[in-house]
Amino acid sequence: MGCVLSSKRAAGEKQGESAVVAVVHSKDRWDELWDAHNTTNKLAVIDFSASWCQPCKMIEPAFKEMAARFTDAVFLKIDVDELAEVARTWRVQAMPTFVLARGGEEVSRVVGADMDELERTINMFTSMPLPAQPPPPPPSHY
Repeated sequence: MGCVLSSKRAAGEKQGESAVVAVVHSKDRWDELWDAHNTTNKLAVIDFSASWCQPCKMIEPAFKEMAARFTDAVFLKIDVDELAEVARTWRVQAMPTFVLARGGEEVSRVVGADMDELERTINMFTSMPLPAQPPPPPPSHY
């Protein structure tokens, strides 16, 4: 996407935001991130949510955990009340809505707080997701 996401808090990042999920607060920032994303073939997973939405709050920890595991994808979070114009552009009608995009085009969408379906869908479009746990070492042959 052209932005560096690290474990350190970026300048201007609000307390409580994940360094792995880019929380977008302005249309200008969205345009900047989206334009940068369009120059790559990387999967973008866009979480359209609202601060008052209980299912959005319920799935947020799982979304952040997936962002930490699927390092070959970019995870973005947009509040539909804060960036209503962006939500309208993507035809978001329910929260949460997760839009998966690649090369500037939507490739899939998950509506609702179904973390299993979201993970399956991300898996379909990422080339090498990191395993949740490292595999055990091979047995010793001594």
